[in-house]
Amino acid sequence: MVEVFCFGELMLRLSAPGYERLLQSPILEADFGGAEANAAVGLARWGVDVAFTTVLPSNPIADAAVSALAGNGVRTDNICRRGGRMGIYYVETGSGYLPSKVSYDRIGSAISQITPDDILWPLLLDGAKWLHVSGITPAISQSAAEATQAAVEWAKNLGLTVSCDANYRSALWNYGVSPISVMTDLVKFVDLLIAGEDDFREMFGIVLGEEAGENYAERFEALSAAAMAAFPNLSFVAGSLREARTASSNGWSGLMRSRTQFLRARHYDIDHIVERVGTGDAFSAGMIYGLLNDKSPADALELAVAAGCLAHSIPGDFPRIGLDDIEALLSTSGATRVRR
Repeated sequence: MVEVFCFGELMLRLSAPGYERLLQSPILEADFGGAEANAAVGLARWGVDVAFTTVLPSNPIADAAVSALAGNGVRTDNICRRGGRMGIYYVETGSGYLPSKVSYDRIGSAISQITPDDILWPLLLDGAKWLHVSGITPAISQSAAEATQAAVEWAKNLGLTVSCDANYRSALWNYGVSPISVMTDLVKFVDLLIAGEDDFREMFGIVLGEEAGENYAERFEALSAAAMAAFPNLSFVAGSLREARTASSNGWSGLMRSRTQFLRARHYDIDHIVERVGTGDAFSAGMIYGLLNDKSPADALELAVAAGCLAHSIPGDFPRIGLDDIEALLSTSGATRVRR
């Protein structure tokens, strides 16, 4: 029985080799990814029965994308196939003071043409425990926003827990609506909101005055309290805490508010970042896994932060890490030895 459904866009990822700029040499490395798909892979690798739902074209590239998910243990039998194209994103991996860069080519993708009736949510979600979405899918098109709204409403009607990684993407909100007008309706049906300061401001209209200060943990504490006041259905608000010293070296932690406490996780210094894209999705997967398995909010947050930390060390979007990797990191001070 499927425990978790993830809904969003699965895309073709084309990245420059190593630390090259795009087409510096005439080579691009092909892989697949997308926020909700990345989270699904993490959950599947940790033993959760998870399914990914999307709309893809009927062509060999989409076939390979579905195989990539299935090869990581994600159920794919509820993926809709139709005309259109597969969305693409291009990645340049940053180094030193040159940040990583993502460029989208996803206008007219198959999922942008979805309608709320294309997926039979009452049948699909019956018996499941959790639905995970993000704020990226509603940014793709009006119909994708309507489909996401239908998904979260049906999930709540059926008693599922709903999580949303806000993931504000300014480059995508270009079909003539305000993100606030869409996302404030959607989050009314969300139990776990994962967001950062840009998300609170651009997607929910929640801002702080200058008196809030520069300390991000304190700002997040105030922002998450404001979010819970605005959306009384929320049970948890969480977010990663990144100190971006350079593209290669970051501090990493996480923050979380429940209805009764505010938590800050252990801090990690990541001094050789292999991949930053997808690390927030590993964090989301860790939050879902922890809460789904009845861990305390503090333990769920620590697991999420550890998962996100480790994802910085692996090329590609998918968090190809196991629970044993996470548990090993949580049980140490962060020092690593060869495991034999």
